[in-house]
Amino acid sequence: MKQYEQRAYQEMLNWELQLLKNRSRFQQLSKKAQNKINGYIPDKAHQVMTEAIKHMVKTTLVGSDFTTNKKRYAGLSLEEMETLVDQKLVSYRKTAMLEGAGTGAGGILLGLADFPLLLSIKMKYLFEVAAIYGFDTSSYEERLYILHVFQLAFSNDDKRREVYHILKNWEEEKARMVDMDWRVFQQEYRDYIDLVKMLQMVPGLGAIVGAYANYNLLDQLGKTAKNCYRLRVLPDQELPLEKG
Repeated sequence: MKQYEQRAYQEMLNWELQLLKNRSRFQQLSKKAQNKINGYIPDKAHQVMTEAIKHMVKTTLVGSDFTTNKKRYAGLSLEEMETLVDQKLVSYRKTAMLEGAGTGAGGILLGLADFPLLLSIKMKYLFEVAAIYGFDTSSYEERLYILHVFQLAFSNDDKRREVYHILKNWEEEKARMVDMDWRVFQQEYRDYIDLVKMLQMVPGLGAIVGAYANYNLLDQLGKTAKNCYRLRVLPDQELPLEKG
C-alpha cells in the first residue's frame, strides 16, 4: 500500500472509531427530547412532511445527475482523486455559506427557502464526489448509496450505527435494498438540523448563524462522503506499526 493510501486508511479507521463511540449524556437527553416532540406531532403531519421531503430529494437527485460532469477520472491515483474531492468541498462550502447568509438575513420567509436550497447543494456535492471516485451516478444502486451517505452524515447516533453497517457491507446489503425509509430519513435529518435552522430565523443573527451552520454542515458531509467512498476503494490492510 502506498504512503498516501496508508494515511487515508488510518484516517478512515479513526473516523470509524469516532463514528461508533458512545453518546454523551447531553446527546442522549437531546434525542429523548426530540423523540418526545415528534410524538406530539400528528401522524398525518408526519406523512405530509415525509412525502414533501421524498419528492424534494428525488427531484434534487434527478437534477444533480443531469448537471454532474459524467466524465470518468480513469487513471487517477487516490491522492489525485481526493485532491479533487477537497477542491470541490471548498467550492460547495463557499456556496452553502453564501446561501445561508443570504437566506438567514431575509428572516423567516427566506429562512424557509434555505431548506431546499441547502439540500440541493449537498446532493450535488455528493454526485460530484461519487463521479470522482469512479462510480456511475445514473445507476439506481449508486443513488441509494448516495442517500445512505447523506443519512449517515445527518442522523443521530443509533441510526448512524445502523446506516454505517449498511455502507460498510454495501455489496451484501444492496441486494435487499428497494427504497429508502423516507419517514425515518426526513425525521432524522430534521432532528439533526432543527435547532440551528430555528436560530437562523432570529432577526439580527440569521445571516451569521446561516453562514456558520451551512459551512459546518457541508464540512460534516465532506468528511463523511470521503470516508464512505474510502470504504469501497481501499482494500483491507494491516497497517505498519507507527514508531514511538
